[in-house]
Amino acid sequence: MHDVLDPWANPVTYAIPFFLLTIGIELAALKWLDHDTSSPGSTGMTGYLRKDAQASILMGLGSLASTMVLKAGAFFVYIALYLYVAPWHLAMGAWWSWALAIVAVDFAYYWQHRFVHRARVGWAAHQAHHSSEYMNFATALRQKWNPWFDFFFWLPLPLLGVTPGAVYAAFGVNLIFQFFVHTELIGTLPRPVELVFNTPSHHRVHHGSDPIYLDRNYAGILIVWDRMFGTFQPELHRPKYGLTYKVETYNPVKLQYGHYIALWHDVRNASCWRDRLGYLFMPPDWQPAR
Repeated sequence: MHDVLDPWANPVTYAIPFFLLTIGIELAALKWLDHDTSSPGSTGMTGYLRKDAQASILMGLGSLASTMVLKAGAFFVYIALYLYVAPWHLAMGAWWSWALAIVAVDFAYYWQHRFVHRARVGWAAHQAHHSSEYMNFATALRQKWNPWFDFFFWLPLPLLGVTPGAVYAAFGVNLIFQFFVHTELIGTLPRPVELVFNTPSHHRVHHGSDPIYLDRNYAGILIVWDRMFGTFQPELHRPKYGLTYKVETYNPVKLQYGHYIALWHDVRNASCWRDRLGYLFMPPDWQPAR
C-alpha cells in the first residue's frame, strides 16, 4: 500500500516535467514553424486555446487524485487475488515479466477503452476526454475523474500472477506513451511502426467526430488489438475533433459530470427496467423502441 500511495512509485510523476516541456515545444513549433495547409480541405492545425488548455490541465490534476483513490480501494482486492487465488506469481525481477505485464495491461486497456465508448454509463465518464475540439499535448491531460470501471478490467491481471504494484506501474507507462500521440505536428511514421504501435495518426482518428472515425482505434500502446478485433481505421483526412455535439463550456466540473446528469434524467424517466438498463449499457446514441 505504501507503493500505491507514494507518488514517487508512479512513473507518471517522473514524466510530468517532460509533459510540460513537450507542451512548450509544441507551442513554439506551432508559432514559429511553417506548416503545410495546402492539401484539399485543410484548415491548418487546431493549435491551442488558452481556456481549453487550462481546462485540460485542471482535469489532469483532478484525475491524479481520483486515480489514487481507485488504486487504494482496488489494492485490497487485487492483493487478495494475487496472494490467495493466482496459481503462480511472476518473478517481477525479470525483464520479460515487465514486458508481459505491459502487454497484458495494454490488452486490458483496449477492452476497457472499447467498453467506455460503447456503454453509455462508461461514456458518461470518458466523454470528458473527447470534449476538446483541439488536438494537442494539453488535450492528453484531459483525463476523466471517474475511472471506476478500470477496476473490473484489471481484475484478471493479479490472477495471472502480476503484482498489483506492477499493474499500476505498467498502466503508468501506458499513460505516458499515450501522451505523445496527442498531436497534429507528427504525420505518419515508418510503416512498421504504424503497423504495430499506436501513433499520432491513429490517435487523431480516435479523437475525430467524423462518422467514419467514430469508435475506432481504441489502442493504448499497440494498434495490433484494433487490427485484430476489427476496430482499426486509417487516417484518410484531417479529423474534426470533439464530440458529435457542441460543448459550450470550459468548466471542468460540468465537462466531467454534465453527461451523468443527462444520463440520470433518461434513466429516471424511462418507462421500464429494460429501457433503464438500455440507457446505462447500450451505446450512447441508443434510444428505446417506440
